[in-house]
Order: sequence, then C-alpha cells, then structure tokens
Amino acid sequence: METIDLAVGYGQRTVVAHINHEILKGHFVCLLGPNGSGKTTILRTLARLLSPLKGAIYLNDRVLSDLRPVELAKSLAVVLTERLSPGLITAFQFTAMGRHPHTGFMGRLSEEDKRKTEEALRLVNAENISDRYFSELSDGERQKVILARALAQEPQVIVLDEPTLHLDLRHRIELIAILRRFSKVKGITVIVSLHDVDLASKVSETVILVKDGGIIACGAPEEILNQDMVTHLYDLDCARFDPQLGTIELINTGDGKTAFVVAGAGTGTALYRLLSRNDYSLITGVIHENDIDWHIARAMGATVIGEEPFKDVGDKAYFEAIHCIAESDLVVDAGFSVASLNRRNVDLLLYAVEQGKQVYTLRSRRADLKPYGKAYENLIYCEGGQSMLAGIAGRNS
Repeated sequence: METIDLAVGYGQRTVVAHINHEILKGHFVCLLGPNGSGKTTILRTLARLLSPLKGAIYLNDRVLSDLRPVELAKSLAVVLTERLSPGLITAFQFTAMGRHPHTGFMGRLSEEDKRKTEEALRLVNAENISDRYFSELSDGERQKVILARALAQEPQVIVLDEPTLHLDLRHRIELIAILRRFSKVKGITVIVSLHDVDLASKVSETVILVKDGGIIACGAPEEILNQDMVTHLYDLDCARFDPQLGTIELINTGDGKTAFVVAGAGTGTALYRLLSRNDYSLITGVIHENDIDWHIARAMGATVIGEEPFKDVGDKAYFEAIHCIAESDLVVDAGFSVASLNRRNVDLLLYAVEQGKQVYTLRSRRADLKPYGKAYENLIYCEGGQSMLAGIAGRNS
C-alpha cells in the first residue's frame, strides 16, 4: 500500500495532510498520536470508508478507488472500534461473514469456506467458542472473533483502529501477538492505531507519529521513539519515556524527605517507584550507565550518580555519593550483588551507618556484607519494601 500527497478529513475540513508513505508486504505498521490527532481518519480513508480530500492511495499498484467492492474485500479487511450487535448469531456464523467475497451470488458456504472459517477461529485461539452466541462473549472473545472474520477474508492488508481499547492486559497482549504472527508467518500487512507506545515499540517495523494535522515522524521505532519525541507527541509533563526499556515512568515529584538508594542490576527499580509514591525525593548511585536501574531512575527524573559501564566506581562518583548521603534523610540498600566493579557501594552503606544514618536493607542474608566489617550489623533488615516503610513509620512516630 502506498499514499501519495494524501490529505484526509471530512467535508471541507482537512484533518491530516501530506501523507506520503509506502507500506511493505508483511510489515507491522503502527499509528501513534494523541486523541483527535487524525489516526482514525487516516485508517478509515485507507479502508475506503472515507474518500481522500487530496492525493491518492495505491494497493498493489492500483488506485484504491478503482477496485470493485469484491476485489477490495479480498485484499483488505477492516476492524474498527465500534461495538457490534450482529443479532442472534454464533461466533462461527459471524466469522463466516468474512467468506462472503469468496462465495457465489447466493452467499452459500462451501466446504472450503467452512474450513477457512474454522481455520480463522483456530488462528485466533477461538475455536472453543465457535458455537456460542456473539452477544454472550466477553470483550476479549468478541475481539478475537472480529479478527477471525477479518482473517477469513484472506486479505493482504488488515486495518485496525485501536483493537485493544476494551481489552484487559491478557487479551491485549494476546491480540497483538496474534497480529504480529500473521504479519510474519502469513505475510499480511497490519496497519493499526495504538495508544501503547511501549507495545508499539516492541512489535512494529514502522511507527507513524500523527499530531497537529500532519505526520511529524515516520520510521523504525528504535530510530524515532526517543524521550524527546514521545514527550512532544503526547505533551507529557509528568512522565518520561525510556527508549532502551520501552517504558513510561512517572516523574518523581517527592517534596518530603530525601531517600538515597544504593542499587544496581534492577534491584532498585521497585524501590524507586515505592519511595516515589510515598513522596520521597530520590537520589541513587553509584549506578553504571548500562544498568537497568540507571535507565529507570533517569526516566523518573531522580538524581542519578553514574559511572561508565564496566569501570570501577571512581573517586568522583564515590565522593559525590558521599556528599548526597550526608544530606539525605534515609539510606536504602536495595540488595545489589557485590562484585569488584561496585565494591565501593558497600563502603557507601558502611559510611552511612558510621554517620548515624538510618540504613535499611532488603538483603535476605546478613552474611552478604559480613566480610566488610562489623558495621553491617547495624543495618536495619527488612523483608520487603512495605515492611521497610512500616519500620520507617514506627521509628519516626
């Protein structure tokens, strides 16, 4: 599918203009953008439910508007967000509606059509609900059956408008996984609008960012979905996107006490979020800059004392951490594994103890720090983050 200087909209009102893109066979293409940006209008135009205001759309080198309805139905399937009420029909009967472009004038299903219908239900893991009435299905089950109907058409392209909108986590991930499999195994081109930036970054060959009446960026997600672009796309002021991990983190806005977290290798991530929810301002270190904790803490807007990857903690980072610990109200040991590169992080904990700081640790074994002197015995051992917060509350009451 290819668009050339395409403009879409309603009546005389242009919603998005200057759309020039080529979408390759078997690619998973995702439209991202805020509500009202024009994603649905683009999809409805690509599906020929709306006429272009300007420009042209080509499907297999033919102008889309020149295709007869039966030709279009054999090439392109559409899944929109409208809730359907098809009446008292079963999931199988609903799915079989996708075979109508392939049936004769009377619309009777051949044995081949029935086999294709059963195959479509099986492909979306819905063969066990084929005899149930459509109206009795859950949202997740309905979406599977709607997708099965689209697959029964045997299309080359599937256009979907926010197909995960009403689905729970399990069905949302399952649906995207099914679509991804179709694009890879069957060579079906999938064009979909989503709101999940993290999900889109994991499954798409191409993302198209729509805002302010135009396409502001288009390309591989790893090339264009960076922190600044996602912030601009959604006008985020309370969260940040981390492209390395594909996550969006709420910015730490703690205005109460300051917590210094000594972490590494992912041990700090849950603690950062827990302490942030409880209004602590966050400082963490010394974290190597290829560490998951470094990425999460940076996305949250915490003060991060970092060190270059694969280097011993140096004097500059170490003494910066010492200064921050002296100014902090609370020091937390996330239970990081001790190795040669981060050995000085243990010294940070022992320094905090010597300075009379409350130092809470989530280590399960006291022996972890035993080689580093008696000071380890003065750490406050906790079974988890919640027990740590309860201990803090008890000591401060």
